[in-house]
Amino acid sequence: MHRLIRSGALAGVLALSLLGGSAFASAQKAPDVRGHVYVNNNTAGTNTISGFDRHADGSLTPIAGSPFAIGGAGTGAAIGSQGALQLSADGRFLIAVDAGSNEISVARIKHDGSLQAVQRTPVPSFGTTPVSIAVHGDLVYVANAGASHSSYVGFRLDSGGHLGVIEDSAFDLPANANPGDVLFSPDGATLIGVRVGPNAGPSFIDSFSVGGDGRLTPVAGSPFPAEVTGPFGSVFSPVHPDQLFVTNAHGGPGTGSVSAFNLTDGVLDAVPNSPFANGQTGTCWAAIKADGSVLFTVNTGTNTVSSYLVGPDGRLSLQGNTPITNPGPGGLGAFDVALSPDQQSLYVVDSSGFVSAFDVDGAALTEKASSPVATAPGSHPFGLVVN
Repeated sequence: MHRLIRSGALAGVLALSLLGGSAFASAQKAPDVRGHVYVNNNTAGTNTISGFDRHADGSLTPIAGSPFAIGGAGTGAAIGSQGALQLSADGRFLIAVDAGSNEISVARIKHDGSLQAVQRTPVPSFGTTPVSIAVHGDLVYVANAGASHSSYVGFRLDSGGHLGVIEDSAFDLPANANPGDVLFSPDGATLIGVRVGPNAGPSFIDSFSVGGDGRLTPVAGSPFPAEVTGPFGSVFSPVHPDQLFVTNAHGGPGTGSVSAFNLTDGVLDAVPNSPFANGQTGTCWAAIKADGSVLFTVNTGTNTVSSYLVGPDGRLSLQGNTPITNPGPGGLGAFDVALSPDQQSLYVVDSSGFVSAFDVDGAALTEKASSPVATAPGSHPFGLVVN
């Protein structure tokens, strides 16, 4: 399914935590603007990022000048992965994969939320088809998913927004690894890479210790077999940093689930009763509340959002599945998901070029009357940042 998405087909049971924001990019042009929402449009030719003002009620309006050219090229076709757009640790820059040109772009966030491409970017991803980015401090890792050169590669981001590759940081993957997500643990000591694998499996989860020089060392036992075929998105608990949640996309119709793991020195150990089912199809993207109490997953095959309560031990309790009821023209392919920093709004980007928005009340979701909003003509977006 994941491989079909990358080829542009949205058939089947398809099947991206994002970072919170900073006050740096607070808009000044309207008193009720609380921040912004950004989407990697994955447009062919020159890739662009759509930017929206995020208002006090969670509604979105386009930022003047949006979409913003960032230099590299998208594929012009839908791609499934989590983390294709990330915020720098200091909140000053957006880092985007350019999957069509095998590059990574960096854009500066200006005071009004508009974007300006950083000089000397994009830079090569040192692989093919980059699909996911992880950020911790000045350390940046990219997952390249192309069969001809699949890998994880490390970079340093300087204060001017320039990326420099870390020598000898590349970790090569099998041609059929199909990485769907790469992310750091909250303390930056561990890097997780989720290998979706072929539709029939096998699927694995990589775990690395991260050295002071930024290079990776596989932990004992890595890669770990996935609990279900097609692990996809992943998120760490913000309050229990050794708890990892991984969505499972390829179990089949009605078999969507989330696996929960405890990590000890990077070694994965499944939480009792994991995986936790939701009865949906294509459970792909995940976001978790800042207090770690609720986990949301996007189920692309059924175009729903599942809500789970998270127990102190990492066990999940399904609270419900909310339909995405306001798809834009051209049909809906629900993709990446992110929460606003105030935890009052949840946003889902869909592959046909729209962003849906929900009010959040505990674990309950209600789609906003203003939802959805369009990104840009010709976009097949993946990757979502809310600041």
